[in-house]
Amino acid sequence: MSGQEHGTGERSCDAALVLAFSILGKRWNGLILDALGAGATSFVGVRRAVGGISDTMLSERLAELSDAGLVAREVEPGPPVVVTYTLTAAGEEVIPVLAQLGTWATGNLSIQHP
Repeated sequence: MSGQEHGTGERSCDAALVLAFSILGKRWNGLILDALGAGATSFVGVRRAVGGISDTMLSERLAELSDAGLVAREVEPGPPVVVTYTLTAAGEEVIPVLAQLGTWATGNLSIQHP
């Protein structure tokens, strides 16, 4: 995908890329998807895998990813109530893309973040 040129010679970003980054470009979303790429887990399991994310932010991001159709939330009534998060088929499709992005970053980005 590449930018599109308008009749005026101006370029604009591809609409599909804009849509993808509206979800994947938000802080934590890629890491949450990557964590769920290892398999179904609980809220606490995602929080531990991601590290540094608050419960409130994780809850908001999981809801957003669920609304986008990338994450499924399953509730078993219990007792005790058990909530499990898994990737949907669409979420699973993005995992290789994230892995490829990570490989690219390792080879091409020199900025080191703590």
